[in-house]
Amino acid sequence: MRSLYAHVPFCFHKCHYCDFYSFVDNADRQGPFTEALALELGALARWERDGGFDPGLDTLFVGGGTPTLLALEHWERLGEALHGAYAITPDTEFSVECNPETATPELMALLASIGVNRLSVGAQSFHPQHLKTLERWHDPDNVERALDLAREAGIRRVSLDLIYAIPGQTLAEWEADLARAIAIGTGHVSAYALTYEPNTAMTVRLKQGKFEATDEDLEATMFERTIEVLGAAGLERYEVSNFAASDPATGGPCRHNMAYWRQEQWHAAGPSASAHVGGQRWKNAPRLTDWMRSIHETDGGSPITDHEGVDPSRALAERIMTGLRLAEGLDASEMLTRAESLGRTAALEAAAHRAQEHGHLSFDDNRWRLTDTGLLFADGVSADLMSALD
Repeated sequence: MRSLYAHVPFCFHKCHYCDFYSFVDNADRQGPFTEALALELGALARWERDGGFDPGLDTLFVGGGTPTLLALEHWERLGEALHGAYAITPDTEFSVECNPETATPELMALLASIGVNRLSVGAQSFHPQHLKTLERWHDPDNVERALDLAREAGIRRVSLDLIYAIPGQTLAEWEADLARAIAIGTGHVSAYALTYEPNTAMTVRLKQGKFEATDEDLEATMFERTIEVLGAAGLERYEVSNFAASDPATGGPCRHNMAYWRQEQWHAAGPSASAHVGGQRWKNAPRLTDWMRSIHETDGGSPITDHEGVDPSRALAERIMTGLRLAEGLDASEMLTRAESLGRTAALEAAAHRAQEHGHLSFDDNRWRLTDTGLLFADGVSADLMSALD
């Protein structure tokens, strides 16, 4: 167990495209939430030690919501709880998501003091009209300010989240967003095409005809330009939507997310957080009051929902789905060996061959990797390979 995700659900405004568990904060729940999270972290660490696991962490990610909305005293308490439960060293990748409006010198100094060494800032766009479309509330100029404050505090690894294919967005505007991200000097960029998730305000507005989704050809062109522009600036694609500089001191891949994509093990704390341990998956209850009640009634025990037991077929399908998104691709021999135990080796091999014939998949050094063309059809290629396991 080398990775831990902690979820902070508070926001000062619910962005219309977001489907993560979050809600508008009124500040009075931050204290009780932090105390409950401290109890849960202690219980998780005890469970790991009792099971013979090393309590050290390779990666730690605090996401949300807007974690940096927590007041300083609650961040102090959270830092105390984390260090009391786990062995967090300078080698631990300790990431925190940040809304640029919440960045202050005091907060950045405190985060650095508890071991945070990577900040992920939600920029989304540098064009106010597109932020308005997304119902994202921040001043674009505060993005650079947030990164500067982080660096001044000693947090050298900073990442920017950007969104493209926003309704009304032009290719020139997207290229301008990329150029500004490069000019700021970030060592990591996550560039995602806008996704219309079910049950979000963005999807409701789309169905109501309040705007039109971006044309597929324009979206594809934006994706291709992203790879070209960021690559020319020294940010290489290591996952379909993620780009990093080679210097691990200021850039490098997000090791925590790599643990997800490689289907490694991770624990999770906080309401709605999802875990993957020993081939089993589960999710904490996505409701703050239910989660806190269970924590206090069971001395740190999380209320579990959506439990999935060990399933070799599902595990292989998930490994294919996430692994193909990585530039490193998949070990073909490993995938076929795992398929053999399911009696699906021939079907999987045939699906991979079809993808190669279409020019979507390459086979070099015994690895399956998406080609440049295949990147545009990543979901379809994965779905075809996964269906071979049925």
